[in-house]
Amino acid sequence: MKIAAVQHDIVWCDREANFSRLAEFIEQAAANDSDLVLLSETFSTGFAVEDERFAEPENGPSSQFLHDMAVTHGLWMGGSCPEVPADSDSSVDARPANTFVLAGPDGTVHRYRKLHPFTFGGEDRHVRPGDELVTVNIDGIRISMFVCYDLRFSNEFWEVACETDLYLVPANWPALRREHWMTLLRARAIENQAYVVGCNRVGEGGGLVYGGDSCIIGPFGEELAVVRDSETVLYAEITAEHVASTRDRFRFLQDRR
Repeated sequence: MKIAAVQHDIVWCDREANFSRLAEFIEQAAANDSDLVLLSETFSTGFAVEDERFAEPENGPSSQFLHDMAVTHGLWMGGSCPEVPADSDSSVDARPANTFVLAGPDGTVHRYRKLHPFTFGGEDRHVRPGDELVTVNIDGIRISMFVCYDLRFSNEFWEVACETDLYLVPANWPALRREHWMTLLRARAIENQAYVVGCNRVGEGGGLVYGGDSCIIGPFGEELAVVRDSETVLYAEITAEHVASTRDRFRFLQDRR
């Protein structure tokens, strides 16, 4: 599987502007024979949790954009967007979930809702937490989905490790804590002997500066692709066989208790 991660500057709460810019990057990734394209967390709005324009319904414009790009280009598309779950009672909780939507070329859609709203940034006041881990199998690659702040909680990554070849982590991670981002991505790859793709944004939003540092890490902790603070697309080829051979050669997972 060829993975592409799109690192871009998000226009604050302007979905159409972001869709237009991202379409160019996705077309580039498709032209480079990518099988799966990962966008950042809240790719269509930025991390504007307090803005009244932030939330949208399930199957709203952002997930529809992912669906359309997946079908148009014949690949898988992923990224997170603030969706109010269709089966929720708005009289009880009208908050959206920070939802990682993974859309396929045949119209298939998988959803993971961020388990850990970012309390330090006030996300918990405006966004409901998820309650379910999600792993999907795409062409023999077992993919587990997480979002940004989830990266700090290793126990959930451990819980699905034996059924995971690839972790996808879209993010809006500020440049101030870039060393944490880079260290945690490598740690999750090394301790779980799996690929990790971290796709972060660049630019300024809501008074914060985002440094990018998107990267693709291999199951032995090797950097397969990394970029600093420019708008670009990262690429790497991944295989389930490399995960299996790494785990067979270095039999660490079986020693967990």
